[in-house]
Amino acid sequence: MKAKYKRILLKLSGESLMGKGDFGICQDTLGFVGDEIKKLVATGAQIGVVIGAGNIFRGVSMASRGMNRVAADNMGMLATVMNALALESAFNKQGIETRVMSSIAMPQVCESYSRQRAEHHLNRGRVVIFGAGSGNPYFTTDTAAVLRGLEIGAEVVMKATRVDGVYDRDPLKDPQAVKFDSLTYGETLQRRLKVMDSTAISLAMDNDIKIMVFNLHIKNSIADAVCGQPVGTIIQGDSDE
Repeated sequence: MKAKYKRILLKLSGESLMGKGDFGICQDTLGFVGDEIKKLVATGAQIGVVIGAGNIFRGVSMASRGMNRVAADNMGMLATVMNALALESAFNKQGIETRVMSSIAMPQVCESYSRQRAEHHLNRGRVVIFGAGSGNPYFTTDTAAVLRGLEIGAEVVMKATRVDGVYDRDPLKDPQAVKFDSLTYGETLQRRLKVMDSTAISLAMDNDIKIMVFNLHIKNSIADAVCGQPVGTIIQGDSDE
């Protein structure tokens, strides 16, 4: 299959790397993600990835327990780099040429982020993993994903989750939850749907970049979504519906 979108930004949560565990990184899950990214590369899409850190450290959670918010968020951003390096290793095992770029300079570990260098890697078919969020406290990796997507000229931000789209309620808790095939940015904000934080949704709305929400753990779902198959939920502007 051939990609519908030339360039995408894939947002992975840190929790997506835990597998069935409560903490850390599951090697089997890493291998599964590597397999899925290999299929995605085969579609011809250029791929940027933003990874969270919820499997290792949650800045907001620690701040709520009394830790300084800036310090907590900085720790969370460093944890995303650990996840990015784990992904890089998994992708390399699949023969996927990959680069990790960090918003916080750590030259002994990976490249520092610059849009020009990211474009250079993407144009040469490399997968680029963006670590350390936006490099700023108080901003989530969801917001960083939309920001990086805009900076690299991605046509869509793809958010991988544990469920197959956006629902009016948590489908893991309520079997009566109703799935949306499509939503506008405004509807997503008005309904307070927990897809991404409001800053990320607002940034996408202001710059008219699509968001696609789908289940990471269904085989071929990433490649199918990039090739235009009806996968998950699309969030976009009124004019695109």
